[in-house]
Amino acid sequence: MKGTDLLVDGFGRVREVVHEVVDGLSADELNARVDPAANSVAWLVWHLTRVQDDHVADAAGGEQVWHTGGWADRFALPLPADATGYGQTPSQVGKVRVESGEVLSGYHDAVHERTREFVRSLAAADLDRVVDEGWDPPVTLAVRLVSVLSDDLQHAGQAAFVRGLVERRQVY
Repeated sequence: MKGTDLLVDGFGRVREVVHEVVDGLSADELNARVDPAANSVAWLVWHLTRVQDDHVADAAGGEQVWHTGGWADRFALPLPADATGYGQTPSQVGKVRVESGEVLSGYHDAVHERTREFVRSLAAADLDRVVDEGWDPPVTLAVRLVSVLSDDLQHAGQAAFVRGLVERRQVY
């Protein structure tokens, strides 16, 4: 099995969890926070998708689906257009609100498709290409993609946990 096949499978698993987490939740449940400083399901799914979109677009040398697919307009968040959620304060996290799970899963599906197409286009040698020299050692494309996948899986798991809490107790 090729390394790119493993990456495609991994990103597909993230997509499955995203759909499982958001399907059937109301807007109130998607946006609920278990305490005033906690992340909501909506924020977690938005953030993991924004990071994937940002990092894959950069690695592919293209534009983010957030901008080219009109998702920034659909979400209409009161945040900077390039916000990905990284380093946000609890107040900023609270500004990520959605009306339905369809907008979250739709954006994620669009990013997933772009990621899948990009990864499938890669040859094994492409994975050794340095994409970020700001680290020691420099970050290769393989390391960047595994890092995004790891981050996505962690946030998808967190979103599933928050969903369980939201379904079982009072939220703020």
